[in-house]
Amino acid sequence: MSDTAASGPDRQPIWSRPERGSRGPAPAHSRDAIVMAAITLADTEGLAAVSMRAVAAALGTGAGSLYRYLSSRDDLLDLMTDRAVGELRPYPQVEGDWLETMVLLGRRQLALFGAHPWLLDVIHRPSGIGPQSLAWFDNCIRILEPVRSPVAAKFEAIAMMTGVVSLFARRESAAGAFSFAGVDLAEYPHLVAAFSQPPGPAPRVDLVERTLRSLLTGLLLAESTEVG
Repeated sequence: MSDTAASGPDRQPIWSRPERGSRGPAPAHSRDAIVMAAITLADTEGLAAVSMRAVAAALGTGAGSLYRYLSSRDDLLDLMTDRAVGELRPYPQVEGDWLETMVLLGRRQLALFGAHPWLLDVIHRPSGIGPQSLAWFDNCIRILEPVRSPVAAKFEAIAMMTGVVSLFARRESAAGAFSFAGVDLAEYPHLVAAFSQPPGPAPRVDLVERTLRSLLTGLLLAESTEVG
């Protein structure tokens, strides 16, 4: 099967296929070992460096041998994504209210993106929703059980939380890249006025937590009131 056919819309998910083909010699590597080699490569050199040939070289074998385990690079990216999402385990128990636990999960997501920056570029691939990703959604729904909102609103809130966290992760990876230094602001009076004001007191909680709390309560408690 060609890479083009294997990566098309009718591609059978990697999760529903056996770990290796039935033909050929006995396997020299496990699917898990291949995925870990790919993740290590992505962590150190970036996602663009991850190819079937490069991963095979890291394992000391030829690229052709990997096709006994995977049909395409898309399969590899899906497996990498799900394996990384699995690092969010063990999931915290709900101690206190649901909001505290969801904020904690959001912070864990942020740390995960920091550990694997390449994940930001693959996390939204529909084909990458595997067992670990499904377990993540299942856990979030478990935490949100006390909230009297429609299920659709809960899924929207979970998706929006991941999206906002990914934006924070991108901001952190580009820290220091944006500055008004050397820019003449004379033609922008509102900016001049804003910068001339004295800074207010520092918030008691950081922007990540404030944003997540506002997002989740805004999306879920408003829906809960309407349902009630």
